[in-house]
Amino acid sequence: MASRHSVTGTRRAVAAGFLLPALLLLGALVVYPIGYSVQRSFFDKSGDSFAGLDNYIELFTDDTILTAVKNNAIWAVLAPTVATALGLIFAVLTERVRWGTAFKLIVFMPMAISMLAAGIIFRLVYEQDPDRGVANAVWVGVHDTFAESSVFPRARPLPVHPLEAAGGGAYVTKSPVRTGETARLPLIGVAPAQMPKDARPAHEPPLQEGRITGVAWLDFTKGGGGKANAVDPKELGLKGLRVEAVKDGTVVASTTVAADGSFVLPAAEADGALLRLPASNFREQYNGVEWLGPSLVTPAVIGSYVWMWAGFAMVLIAAGLASVPRELLEAARVDGANEWQVFRRITVPLLAPVLAVVLVTLVINVLKVFDLVFIIAPGSAQDDANVLALQLYRSSFGTDADLGVGSAIAVVLLLLVLPVMVFNIRRMRREARR
Repeated sequence: MASRHSVTGTRRAVAAGFLLPALLLLGALVVYPIGYSVQRSFFDKSGDSFAGLDNYIELFTDDTILTAVKNNAIWAVLAPTVATALGLIFAVLTERVRWGTAFKLIVFMPMAISMLAAGIIFRLVYEQDPDRGVANAVWVGVHDTFAESSVFPRARPLPVHPLEAAGGGAYVTKSPVRTGETARLPLIGVAPAQMPKDARPAHEPPLQEGRITGVAWLDFTKGGGGKANAVDPKELGLKGLRVEAVKDGTVVASTTVAADGSFVLPAAEADGALLRLPASNFREQYNGVEWLGPSLVTPAVIGSYVWMWAGFAMVLIAAGLASVPRELLEAARVDGANEWQVFRRITVPLLAPVLAVVLVTLVINVLKVFDLVFIIAPGSAQDDANVLALQLYRSSFGTDADLGVGSAIAVVLLLLVLPVMVFNIRRMRREARR
């Protein structure tokens, strides 16, 4: 009897022999770990007692794990959508510029960086100190362009000074000022580095007819030896300090202190008024946004992911865009369609299969994101940025490891990925039959 052959004439035994090493490797690295994880998920922390569905029930009752599930949902919706949208925009726009290839190279370059390195980069980008973090340096620069910054944050009077708190961070003189007197407004609490560079030694200005004069200075002598409430030779004027004359709660006059601490107010309005130093003089310096705080840490980490993967989406979409028939685009333009209509009605529908591939690939990728969250999120905000892959690591290898819960999380992640993979495989088979 003749030996059986396959359709291609190859002996099945020979084919099985060639496939056997790969099948053994697949079984050892994929099938066995999956089977063991499923089994282990039904046992307790020690692995000795059967726990039934207790580990799975804990996934939906523990607040930390529920936060991870919620964040995974945010990741699955937001990150792939934004990365795909940016990739589409970049791919379409770079077709119309002469230096499009160079632009694509720059956008794709982050793909050459590992997740670990990208996490370290963005941990520095999101640093709270504007002198170190790029994001806050830009944010503070824009803020300070449109908002007036405080002159002397944390400056304050001593109890022996002729000033007292007026509420809201402002200070007011304890008694009204009079014509023919020099108003003294001493303050402390200003670091030498915060003093204006052009501030000069303070001195009391000469009396002027029809005007009220005064001096505002830093009542602190470096090295000691100065006297409170007295202008000493080495003490500097508080240049730029805002001074207001207030009567019955109304500002009747205002001025700004000069480099030597002197200021002048018209006596007609200011005589008998209290002098107020408004709170705008003492606001804390704006230090930007707390990017890695509890409320913004997840969007911040997603931003770093988009920075890495937008280039991947752009390259795949650009390849699909190259196969779009130009005749259809030109025919639409000839019929009177504008560029937005051509993009929305022609380009996007023709790119739908490519967009689906990119979107599904990124969804699978973000469901198992771990590195970026682990590196970027500080310890104080890691619970707020938690995702399932990170919780899997913490539950399995943390200080209070519970392999039962860790295995249950691994099984849930597998179940989340499987429908997306099945959808992608079916879509690819339909495309192959066309």
